[in-house]
This record gives sequence, C-alpha cells and structure tokens, in this order.
Amino acid sequence: MSDNLVRLISNRKNYQVMSKKAKTKDNIFLNTKKNLKKRIKKCRKSKMFFELRGEEMNKIVDIGGRKIGEGQRTFIIAEMSANHNQDFNRAAQIIKAAKEAGADAIKLQTYTPDTITFNSDNEYFQIKQGTIWDGTTLHKLYEEAYTPWQWQPELKKIAEKEGLICFSSPFDDTAVDFLEDMDVPAYKVASFELTDIPFIEYIASKGKPVIMSTGIAQIGEIYEAIEACKRQGNENVVLLKCSSSYPSPLEDINLKTIPNMRDTFNCSVGLSDHTMGYSVATAAIALGATVIEKHFTLKRSDGGPDSAFSMEPEEFKAMVKSIREVEKALGRVTYELTEKQKNSRQHSRSLFTVKDIEKGEIFTNENVKSIRPAFGLKTKYTKDVIGKKARRDIKKGTPLDWSLLE
Repeated sequence: MSDNLVRLISNRKNYQVMSKKAKTKDNIFLNTKKNLKKRIKKCRKSKMFFELRGEEMNKIVDIGGRKIGEGQRTFIIAEMSANHNQDFNRAAQIIKAAKEAGADAIKLQTYTPDTITFNSDNEYFQIKQGTIWDGTTLHKLYEEAYTPWQWQPELKKIAEKEGLICFSSPFDDTAVDFLEDMDVPAYKVASFELTDIPFIEYIASKGKPVIMSTGIAQIGEIYEAIEACKRQGNENVVLLKCSSSYPSPLEDINLKTIPNMRDTFNCSVGLSDHTMGYSVATAAIALGATVIEKHFTLKRSDGGPDSAFSMEPEEFKAMVKSIREVEKALGRVTYELTEKQKNSRQHSRSLFTVKDIEKGEIFTNENVKSIRPAFGLKTKYTKDVIGKKARRDIKKGTPLDWSLLE
C-alpha cells in the first residue's frame, strides 16, 4: 500500500478491514500513521485487505444540459486530439462526421508545445518507451499534435451548431483561463495530469464538472485527485477507467475495475478506450460505464500522431448503435413477464394423454406424458395424476385437467 494511501486513510475517521475467508468486517479507529502501518502489515500476513469507501459524490452530473450517470443514456465522446493534422477545415469536418456518427460530444485538447513540456532533445525528453511515437522528442510531438488556440472558439461554435457539446482537456492554468473565456461546460483531466494536484484544484475551482482519466494512477492518487476537487467545493466528478498505452492491449484493460471504481469512489465512472474496435466499449456499458470516450478521425490512412488508434466514422457509428442496443437490453431488475413472454408460455410442457384411455382406466407413465404445449396440467402434478382413474373416455392428444380424474 502506498504512503499516499496510508496518509489518506489515516486522515479518515475510520476504514474497514475485511477477511477474505471469514467475510467479517472490523471498523478500526486509528489516530496515527504508525499504528495504521502496523495494522496494514498485520493484515498482509493474515491475507486480509482494506476496503475503502469514498464519501458520496454527485452520482448525476450535468454537462451542457446533458445528464450523465446511472439510469441516463451513455455519454459518448469523440476525441479529436491531433487528428486535425493542422488543418482547420479538416477539424471542422471531424466535428460534423462525429455528429453524423452519433457522438454526444466532441473533445478538444488545449495546450501548446511550450505549456506542456520543454524544448530539449536530452534523454529526459526523448520518446523511447516502445510507443508509436518513439524516435522523436516530446516538444516535436506536441508541435505536430497541438490544436491552435485561435481555432478553438470557432470549432466550439461549429460543434454547437451541429448539436454537439464541446469541451476540452487543458494542460496548464493558462489553458483553463482560455477555456473559461470560451465558456466550456466541463473539463477533462488527462491521465498524465491526474497527479498534478495544484492544477486539478485550479480546474475544480471553476465549479464545472470534471472528467478525469486514471490511466497511470495508483488508487491513492485517484483519492488525492478527488479530494482536490472536493476542497474546491466541486463534487461533480466523473472518473474514466483507462489504459494509457496506444493502442491498448486487451489484457491490460481490466474492465471489471469499473464497478469497483464506482463503488469505491462513489461517483459516476466511464471508460476512455484506446483499444481497436468497439467490443471493449460495449462491454463496459454492461459493467456500469456511463461515459465512453474514443479517439476519432476521418481516415486512419490520412496519418497523424493519433490516427493509428482512432476510430473512423463508420466504426464509431457501429459502436454507438451497439451501445444503444446494450442500453435497451440492460433494462432493469425485474422478474415480471412481458406480454410476449406470457404468450410464449403456451409453448412450455404440460401433461397430455398420448393414448386413448377408457373410463375407469388408470393413468400411467405410458398413457400420460409431459410434452409441449402447455394447455394441460403442470408437470409438477405428475405424481398426483399417475395411479388415478379416468372419469370418462379420453382420446389421445387431450390436455389433462382435474375434471378428467376421479
């Protein structure tokens, strides 16, 4: 357990320790980090684990008049990222294509090479971690990828004219100020900025919903980011499960974290998906994701820093269709039968005569069978029927009812 998490837990009034075997909980009240660390060590030896519960956050968040959360339609974000390829007209086309593909929102990124990194080619700034961008420097990558700020107010107008919500990921305080002037309805915190607590506090201080990706964060760092928002009086937080590799291998996704993240942090949770295709995004809906974010481009073959893991319009449209179908299928918890299901009950099994039976003849397993359809007595009454006598002559193929028994 990280020191950050130890500190966070020790600041809480209580936390729970649960035994995997006994399934019993013990509320522990501790005042010092020393005692807490001692308890953690003891729990590790006894194969116990900590179950942490965050304080209640707003489960329903409003972004631009669109409600996001449990019971609401999935909020589907098309991430433009660097796919404009430094062409304003292409950026405008991406927005229009996203609308036609069924997106609810278009997301921009607001930074310049100098606000996100430092212009240097020494080893610290070279990209060589086995990514699709290896061989260049951070500054050169962001020179190619950034969205010119002078475009962004106009792109927002185009998006709103199309009926899309437009917001952005800022990467420093000046970007937040710029986006405030644009009156964006929400902010997105990228995975690599989640650990920048002063920056998150500044974003949260604007009082707008904050969507935060968690691609590189440890659990304690997620707590710290949420606490940073809460210190500013902002409880409109949505977390996105994310894997910060591009594209992401399926075995790294761990979708089962989504419901755990929702329950642990008591907020709405979605998925920022960097896998190819849309099977992962669709599966996430079944696990409770309320937001899906996917990179979006016109054609991967057009190139660009992020094109290799971005969705084309027809793929995005198919994903939206699949998500909307899953939403309908998820429905609600119910054991009630629909009218169609009630009508289908006649095709289940019941007791029928399969031979002609004379009055006074005994019902046996030879002349009475459990068969389809369901117009006779329920099969659970088989033992009550076998051995009884027929009240009258009965032709084979007759559904049994109690009036036919003596």
